[in-house]
Amino acid sequence: MRAVVQRVAEARVLVDGQVVGQIERGFLVLLGVRRGDTPEDAAYLARKIAALRVFPDPQGRMNLSLAEVGGEVLVVSQFTLYADTRKGNRPSFIEAASPDEGKRLYSQCIDFLLREGIHVETGVFQAQMQVHLVNDGPVTILLDSQDRHRPSRS
Repeated sequence: MRAVVQRVAEARVLVDGQVVGQIERGFLVLLGVRRGDTPEDAAYLARKIAALRVFPDPQGRMNLSLAEVGGEVLVVSQFTLYADTRKGNRPSFIEAASPDEGKRLYSQCIDFLLREGIHVETGVFQAQMQVHLVNDGPVTILLDSQDRHRPSRS
C-alpha cells in the first residue's frame, strides 16, 4: 500500500458538490492499494500515519504526532498511486488492486487508524471526488508498506 500524507490546516472532499468528509488540522491521506497487499500492509501504514511526528513543538521543530496535537485524518482512495508510466504516455494501472480488494484494504486501514484513537473522515470509494486542502508547511510524506521489508538508511 502507498500513502501520500499531507499535513493540512484543513481539508475536505466533495462528491457531486456535497461535502462527504472534512477535517481541520491533521493529515490528508491519499491511499493506494497494490495487488497482493494484505491486512498487515494496512496495519503498518495506519501505525506509521498515527505515529508520524511532523507537527511543530513549542520550539518549532517537527516533533509532535497527530494525537499530541489533537489532529484528524481525511483518507481518500487513490488507485492512481500505482500508475506505471514507463511505457508510453497513457498510465497502466495493472499493479493496482481490484476494486473489491482495494475497498477491503482501504476500509481495514481506516479501521486500524480508528483503533489508534484517531478521528477519521473519508471520501467515497470509487467516486469522482474533488479534494480541497490547505497544505501546512508544506509537509508531504510518502509512505509505502513495502518499506518495512527494506533496511533503514540511518
